[in-house]
Amino acid sequence: MTRPALTSTDRTRPAGRPVGIPPQAPSGQGPAASSPTVSRADVDAARWPDVARVPSSGPLRTAVARYLVGGALNRLDLTRPAGGSTRSKAYAPHRAAGVTGPTGLSGSAGPVLTLHDPEAFHRRIARHGLIGFGESYMAGEWDSDDLPGALSLLAEHVDELVPAPLRKLRGLWVSARPSADRNTRAGARDNIQRHYDLSNDLFTAFLDPTLTYSAALFTVFPARFESLEAAQHRKIDRLLDLARVGEGTRLLEIGTGWGELALRAAVRGARVTTLTLSSEQAALARERVEAAGLSDRVDVQLRDYRDVEGQYDAVVSVEMIEAVGSEYWPSYFTALRRALAPGGRIALQAITMGHQQMLHTAATHTWISKYVFPGGLIPSRTAIAEHSTAAGLRTVSDEGYGPHYAETLRLWRERFAAQRGVVTALGMDTVFQRMWEFYLAYSEAGFRSRYLDVRQLLLTEGTRS
Repeated sequence: MTRPALTSTDRTRPAGRPVGIPPQAPSGQGPAASSPTVSRADVDAARWPDVARVPSSGPLRTAVARYLVGGALNRLDLTRPAGGSTRSKAYAPHRAAGVTGPTGLSGSAGPVLTLHDPEAFHRRIARHGLIGFGESYMAGEWDSDDLPGALSLLAEHVDELVPAPLRKLRGLWVSARPSADRNTRAGARDNIQRHYDLSNDLFTAFLDPTLTYSAALFTVFPARFESLEAAQHRKIDRLLDLARVGEGTRLLEIGTGWGELALRAAVRGARVTTLTLSSEQAALARERVEAAGLSDRVDVQLRDYRDVEGQYDAVVSVEMIEAVGSEYWPSYFTALRRALAPGGRIALQAITMGHQQMLHTAATHTWISKYVFPGGLIPSRTAIAEHSTAAGLRTVSDEGYGPHYAETLRLWRERFAAQRGVVTALGMDTVFQRMWEFYLAYSEAGFRSRYLDVRQLLLTEGTRS
């Protein structure tokens, strides 16, 4: 299975910069820089074997893909060949500064998907479906003048792209998830490290100074990068308020990130135990806790959630459930319930998708699971309700704010593009940069199109309010 191009052992942190403070860069307002170009001939085949090589696909299979995909993209008025003329009509998408997602075709200019190598593009999709679609972008075989806009349009019309009778044949171009990606104790540690241990400096390059890697909560749209720090604190404070974290609270956090929530809780007077499987996150979180003078209140542990010890007045877990895997959701909610002291409260932040979409995704190896989050699966609200109830928990409140995540991702994506020189200096090659850009735009499109949502939930014991 292809892995991300680099691991933490490939780099050391550049000297001369305060811990957790991003290097200076433009604020990311306005159109993002164009995507870095790459020629397939220049792709490092050792790092990116499935990008460097166009898969074999029979002429009939490729012709069917060309007919189906080409027809769908033409109906959405998205494609043109490299060097082709502009189109007579175009889709009016969400643009970078807007909030709402795409709404339909119109006569105004919209995103264009330009095919540089149509044959390779269709062969990849014929052989590997959406994985091939993403790999084709990584290989530089297609581009878009508005990548999140194009992907939003595709996400909004996903049910229309393939004729209904042919959807039953999806097994011909999708594959099952690799068994090696199962989130056993050893597997979960490997899966987490393959994403979060890429480099603290990679994440520092595009996150705000809080180093918070989850949806923020804004007061004004469109948001500016300069408002992201306050928006992240607003999100964190809302979760801490839900869990009633204050002076003397014994708080368990499952999923440390780089420590901002633990720090903010400790300032309130809580005593925090926070768990992560990422050695890089743990190291930087400990540095930040020590620098804040809060080492007596925050204990950062490299520990699996299944090995939690003790009971706590409050439990908070922010966008951690997506990394657990459906096979282990019962274990996750059981661990939450077991850690909760009588009368305690659990505040969760979770990305969600529709239940039927989740069931399809659970059985499918996707581009995201291959390149970005191995072993991960976004739950549905139905799945969360079923597994939390089975563990003896009751949902007291459940509030969604998907548009805020779309805005968060836009700011990250624009910041990442503005920091391309920094990312290159870290040793991240052009294929990695295109992969990361596609990941951020792909995720943004999911929220713009409302295919995805993000929820904040309050759970308690089943017998208490």
